[in-house]
Amino acid sequence: MIRIFKFKKNDLNPSGGKQIEYSISDVKDFFQFTQNEETVEFRYMSISPNDPFNGLRFKSTFKLSPARGDYKCYGNPDGSLNLKSFFLEKLHLSAEENLEDAYGLKKIAPNSYAIAYFPKDIDFSKVAPFFFSQNTFPEEIDNKESHTPLDEPLQIIFYGAPGTGKSHKIDNAPHVTDENTIRTTFHPDSDYSTFVGAYKPTMAPMPVNAFVGTTVHHAKNADNEKAYEKKIVYKYVPQAFLKAYVAAWSDLGNPHFLVIEEINRGNCAQIFGDLFQLLDRNNMGSSSYAIHADEDITQFLAEDKKGFANLTEEQKDAIRSFVLVKDSGKTEAIGDAIFSGKKLLLPPNLYIWATMNTSDQSLFPIDSAFKRRWNWEYMPIDYNAMDWQFEAGGKRYLWSDFLKKMNPLIYTLTQSSDKQMGYFFAKADKKTDDLQTENNLISEKIFLNKVLFYLWTDVLKDFEAGDKIFRDEEKGQMYQFCDFFPTTNGKLAEFVGKLELPEVGSAEKDNDNDDVDFDSPNDSELNDNNGNSQRDYSKYSVNGQGRMSKSDAVVAAMTAFVKALPELSATEILRKIDGFNLSNTIAYSEEDFNKYLEQSSDPRFTKRYARIETGTGESIYIYKGSTPKRIGELIQGLNNSGTGVILTKVE
Repeated sequence: MIRIFKFKKNDLNPSGGKQIEYSISDVKDFFQFTQNEETVEFRYMSISPNDPFNGLRFKSTFKLSPARGDYKCYGNPDGSLNLKSFFLEKLHLSAEENLEDAYGLKKIAPNSYAIAYFPKDIDFSKVAPFFFSQNTFPEEIDNKESHTPLDEPLQIIFYGAPGTGKSHKIDNAPHVTDENTIRTTFHPDSDYSTFVGAYKPTMAPMPVNAFVGTTVHHAKNADNEKAYEKKIVYKYVPQAFLKAYVAAWSDLGNPHFLVIEEINRGNCAQIFGDLFQLLDRNNMGSSSYAIHADEDITQFLAEDKKGFANLTEEQKDAIRSFVLVKDSGKTEAIGDAIFSGKKLLLPPNLYIWATMNTSDQSLFPIDSAFKRRWNWEYMPIDYNAMDWQFEAGGKRYLWSDFLKKMNPLIYTLTQSSDKQMGYFFAKADKKTDDLQTENNLISEKIFLNKVLFYLWTDVLKDFEAGDKIFRDEEKGQMYQFCDFFPTTNGKLAEFVGKLELPEVGSAEKDNDNDDVDFDSPNDSELNDNNGNSQRDYSKYSVNGQGRMSKSDAVVAAMTAFVKALPELSATEILRKIDGFNLSNTIAYSEEDFNKYLEQSSDPRFTKRYARIETGTGESIYIYKGSTPKRIGELIQGLNNSGTGVILTKVE
């Protein structure tokens, strides 16, 4: 906005009692003052390139004249340079010589103006830059509460195979917090209204009206208070984009993030609509171009408490004073249009980060125009991200070993890395032992129903797997996913066995009808003669390690005892255990174990015992069941054995 003013006598009168005056029209249409007293900053833009005062800043105070309704420009109380003294002392103008001259004011921001002096009969080519260039003083535009840019891209898509840690990367970025982040997930039904906002029915208290004659009155309740009832009304409801947009503009000094998960699962052209234009960012971080907002959005931003209406005066002023500095050097005082909601512009502190599974890129391909407005970062598969294991077929293996074996097979089948699995494709849901503070074991249930389900339904369904690993030799055909059920049929163990992965341990059995849990009422082995349970569910440690049930503690303690005597035979070890003087036998030779096994009709007999190998390569069998009395005797026997094995009750 530019206005040219012809000098008047008072403008160049050195008398302290004479002020520069501006008419009601000037104030209403150009300055747009809202207070009785306003301070205005000026900056001189000389039409002469070598003028020493070019860029000089100074301020003046404007005060309302109540009687006339105009404003007068006064000198500053501290005697500093003001508008009138600038004309007289810096430009050396006088009423005698310069009343035919003029000066121009160009609005840069609210109460901030560029000023230029135009002598009479000046060559228009010399003043044209003032009128037509928006590059007034781009090097020193000072947007209030300006955000210090992070060393991070404003718009980036993290992409890669499923499970490579894309969301984890965003969550652990140093400036991303729950307080400054708005999240959304795209899907095939996402559209502009679900991303930006739309009118939706909602419940709201509405006044109860009553007619008295032909007049409508607000009815009152029994307590003589105005009555309200909840009714369905339509209200504009902001979605992820507008929530992040308002949050960023309301807090220009700090970064704010809009995180879009699975960005390619939605139709981006349909979802972003005209917001697509805003994704072009300039060197200052804001959108290079503003767009005109829909009337619904304008009304929401200007009037709704969830928009800009409920901001503090300081927040409002920061938005109003925003100046768009384009890469060409042009500037635009766009703050008022942004605050009123008439124009939309991404602020420099709004970061839009997204994730994309390359395995889903066939849903809604992203066009090149959209792609080039983003930075891209590929997330490779990190096979050493954690130290997880998985269980299958009664054995445990390293999760990384499985991925290293399976991912090349997937690439061979698909000729693409898109369908490969990242380390976090499946999450550990169990612990390998009580010493672990976090889950580090992927259960057989998760491995089968997530990992193998994905392989058979997303990878193998479109490709003929020629590798023998995927073939059931017994049937002479590819395994079908249903072949792995029930899990006890051995097919799962057979399939994993073909991968030739190194074993790292035995899988723990989940409690079911075939298993024995001596610390639950499911087994009556340890009941007394009257059928009463002798269980107390206490926990124990071995050599200060672990927090185990009695049955697990008995096996762990006896294993440690046998390892402490590596040169003793099975017979010698059993003789030492006999020396504990236990009231019930807990250790058996292999010969005795097999004899009792033949005599037993209990289908769970073998589950009640644990096999331990001695240092001489022989086997002994330890009975897992234990009552408080039995384990108390074992504790005393071990502590007196001289082996250093300590079994302790911890709770």
